[in-house]
Amino acid sequence: MAELAIDDLTEELVGVFRDPGILIGIPLALLGAVFMSFGAQYQHRGVQKVERLTKVDGGTGLTGGQLLNLLRRPSWVVGTLMLGLAIVCQLAALTYAPLILVQPLGAVSLVITTLLNARISGHRPTRRSIAAITMCVGGILVFVTIAALYATETPISDGQLITVLIILAAVVLVLSGLWAWLRHRMGALFYIVAAGIVYGFVATLAKVVISRISSGDFEWLTLLCVAALLAGTAVGAYFVQTAYASGPPDLVIAGLTVVDPMIAIVIGLVVLREAEGAPFGAYIGFAAAGALAVAGVFQLARYHPEVVSNSQEIPITRGSSGSPSDVPTTKTGSIRITEAVSKVWPDPPVDDDKDLRPRR
Repeated sequence: MAELAIDDLTEELVGVFRDPGILIGIPLALLGAVFMSFGAQYQHRGVQKVERLTKVDGGTGLTGGQLLNLLRRPSWVVGTLMLGLAIVCQLAALTYAPLILVQPLGAVSLVITTLLNARISGHRPTRRSIAAITMCVGGILVFVTIAALYATETPISDGQLITVLIILAAVVLVLSGLWAWLRHRMGALFYIVAAGIVYGFVATLAKVVISRISSGDFEWLTLLCVAALLAGTAVGAYFVQTAYASGPPDLVIAGLTVVDPMIAIVIGLVVLREAEGAPFGAYIGFAAAGALAVAGVFQLARYHPEVVSNSQEIPITRGSSGSPSDVPTTKTGSIRITEAVSKVWPDPPVDDDKDLRPRR
């Protein structure tokens, strides 16, 4: 069984050179990752500006007024448009290329976002944060690869779809209850994981809706899926924006990059039974790869240089305001990378600082 799966994988990869259409999917996936990275950075910038304008900490949940103010921030609007383009690119990439090629390329957004955030915030990546990012990317790549080896597309019955909707409703109720009860104790990691879980269901529902509409099966259950899809997107978006108020953008992207596809794949395995013929070793691989990726997210949440700097655990130069004497004279690899990024990523072209400047 394993040999047949590896042979199928080899044939699929060789198909890249036989099918020119797949060569379109790969650049689209990379372009989507770039849009996601810049979109996250711009949205994070907008949320931070709204916090400063309203003088209200959004870490325990953005208020209605803060959400309305986001619509007035040019950086947040631009970031939202970029994230929309990222979704379009990812969906278009999947029409040309298989999941095994598209999904791992999405992890590129984590690397790009890390470099962008290092450039803008001035918090250079450390060895521990780079190791955590490597764990995230490596774990999700192995997880998705195993899924591509053994998962098969199967028709989704109405009963299975109703099960997914019931589980989504239960998950949203539990997460909302935890937020209402413990939001003053919750940190960025809760909002990141919550958003990733909800978006995993959203990705599954989007796939179902597209499939049903393309087959002409548009009835009450499809409409219910569309309503759940929109509601889940709104809930996930709220958690993401609150996460931006609680932590750096690359930490948010790390969590979404890991949790979102893992939840979608787990739904496919457990509820939709897309890998019934997979051997026991495949499930061990799922558990190991998933544990590695999740551990990477927790490590990044603990050792991210911006998080550590804000908690005063170690003295790190903050932004570009540090004195020259605080800057190390020896250029490490992360410093060289940050300087390289600064050449292609100057100050963001969207200027929404004007509301924060003193009026003359």
